[in-house]
Amino acid sequence: MSPWSEFRRRPTFKNRTYEPGIEVPFTQAFLKEFILDRRVNVVDRAQADSILEGIITDFRMVSVSYDRSGLVLEYQTTVTLDLILKDRIGKALWEQRGFSETQWFRTSPSVLTSEANKAAAVQQIGRLVAERLRNRFFYDF
Repeated sequence: MSPWSEFRRRPTFKNRTYEPGIEVPFTQAFLKEFILDRRVNVVDRAQADSILEGIITDFRMVSVSYDRSGLVLEYQTTVTLDLILKDRIGKALWEQRGFSETQWFRTSPSVLTSEANKAAAVQQIGRLVAERLRNRFFYDF
């Protein structure tokens, strides 16, 4: 069974924000980061020695630039999450609260383009957080 099928049954991240589906790109980014790194073997939960879980606690979008008529040109997006690494029996091995990352994205007259830009910013945040955490695990743990 692949880690991706395990994700469909029980996601690694829980969403405690009003942004629907934000947990999906974060879970995918973390799985991809650790699978590609190859220093750990990513397996389903039943076989795992430890389990990384996260709660996305905050999603914020703030307008940061405007055109001459006052329409928003760019948003700053910040996602905050709590992370915990547990052993097989559920004992916390490591915990980080308030882990956050920020990205900017441009708006467009097209709502579809603006939403695609926002989704890309969220995916980039997921990748950056996963990379930072992987580096912390292997270099600062």
